[in-house]
Amino acid sequence: MTSYAEARRLPRGWAHLALQFAVWLGFYAAYQAARGAADRGIAEAFWNGTLVIEAENKLNTLIEPAVQGFVEQSQFLILATSYTYWLSQFAVVGVALLWVYFRHHERFAPFRNWLIAANLLGLVGYVLMPTAPPRMYPEWGFSDTLAEYASVNHDSGLVSFAANPYAAMPSLHAMDALIVGIVMASVCRSWVSRALWLAWPAWVTFAVMGTGNHYWLDCLAGFALALLAAAILFRKRLPRFHSASA
Repeated sequence: MTSYAEARRLPRGWAHLALQFAVWLGFYAAYQAARGAADRGIAEAFWNGTLVIEAENKLNTLIEPAVQGFVEQSQFLILATSYTYWLSQFAVVGVALLWVYFRHHERFAPFRNWLIAANLLGLVGYVLMPTAPPRMYPEWGFSDTLAEYASVNHDSGLVSFAANPYAAMPSLHAMDALIVGIVMASVCRSWVSRALWLAWPAWVTFAVMGTGNHYWLDCLAGFALALLAAAILFRKRLPRFHSASA
């Protein structure tokens, strides 16, 4: 029988918490399946990456090389964008989920469902349109910032095993950042915290472009999928995330 103290720590008990971890392990399995499908279309991935670059170039909005050049002038920005790239999608998302689970449990299910639905849409995008990231096109002025400056890059042991190298379109980094930013801003008490979380998607977008891992069109597609998932799940209304007043 669950004690009162344990009930306060665990809103719905150990079994429910374990189920949430199982759900995310299931998503990881789906991610690996999508990666396998994308890895079989390397030529297609490079072709699609070229299409994205040419589309941005025709619009005179191929800004990523300039963003990378700006980042690479500062050791602080190199470190900040590198850490953001590696930590934003899994570590920050995971911590945010746990925070909402324990501190604002009534808001957890819509948050979790929004993330899962959006990410599943993103995985479909990876299968339908595998896309090589900017860092694979040095001839267009891109560079691999992580490979040049960071101690951990896409060729590092576990990263090379787990990461999908042809998953530029859409950007799950940007998509998850938008969802996390909106939800976390809704549960924060101070206006400073809310402002920082609302700025989070913009910072992540800057970071993934600055490290040569996404085009701005990838990020725009990620934002669009986040909003599409919200429209599907919540029937044209956002979940009832009310700001905490106490």
